[in-house]
Amino acid sequence: MKSLKVVFLGTPEFAKTSLEAIHQSHHEVVGVVTVADKASGRGQKINQSPVKVFAVENNLPVFQPEKLRNPEFLEELRKLDADVFVVVAFRMMPKILFDMPKMGTFNLHASLLPDYRGAAPINYAVINGEEKSGATTFFINEKIDEGNILLQEELAILPDENAGSLHDRLMEMGSKLVVKTLDGLAENSIIEKPQPNVEHPKNAYKIFKEDTKIDWTKTSKEVHQFVLGMSPYPAAFTTLKIGEEEKGLKIFGGKFELSNHGKAVGSLDISKNEFKIYTKDGVYFPLELQLEGKKRMNIKDFLNGFRNFDEIKMA
Repeated sequence: MKSLKVVFLGTPEFAKTSLEAIHQSHHEVVGVVTVADKASGRGQKINQSPVKVFAVENNLPVFQPEKLRNPEFLEELRKLDADVFVVVAFRMMPKILFDMPKMGTFNLHASLLPDYRGAAPINYAVINGEEKSGATTFFINEKIDEGNILLQEELAILPDENAGSLHDRLMEMGSKLVVKTLDGLAENSIIEKPQPNVEHPKNAYKIFKEDTKIDWTKTSKEVHQFVLGMSPYPAAFTTLKIGEEEKGLKIFGGKFELSNHGKAVGSLDISKNEFKIYTKDGVYFPLELQLEGKKRMNIKDFLNGFRNFDEIKMA
């Protein structure tokens, strides 16, 4: 089978798994493009992206341009004479870059396109209670996630699965799909197809802090799916009032029961044995949580941390 020369562009762990799969295949990674190293945390420690760490460990040439239109960077890439660029969890690319390789540039996206275009497809598939997700490889064009589809595979979402678990399963599946796509391009056996024209495709917009607040006026099932879809990151939250102090409470998982409780929606009952919050049509029981300033813990350890339950209210 023909071997392709590949430039890989990506940043997080999700991308690293695909880079590793290409590197272990018979295709040749001739260059890796990732974000610049960043200082973070208290000690302003310099952090390298998972993609860079893997590339350096495997002696692959690494490029970390601040600007993707930088003429020197573009010239360096041109010299690599790659057949194809592969993009996984990177950033918006200018046309001058994605038009460079002979065969074009394809992207791996963690959804069944055209649904869930955007930055957070895994989170929204779980939040919306979908029964299936999947991965799509497609040629990049100037519109976000709208290029012609190369290959697509489905994956069932498990009952009560959270975004973290689905992320890990799609990461593995996606890495295999990337290599399968390279093999198909090398053999000229893939027929690219325009994305189906759906009038209202489901969106997966970038998630900001204000989007992670739990709306207790929703149904118990909707609250449950929202918590799962935000877990473990960026994490759904609500606010407690403990005495006179307000504190954020992240909830990573729980369970619910339907009931006609007659209680105020968004109010709580809390004791040393139980913590329940009333929704529109029932009760939600947080089981994995993290109070602002504390570590993540299970419900038993959380409740053991309080003496006076009367002073705890929903803010």
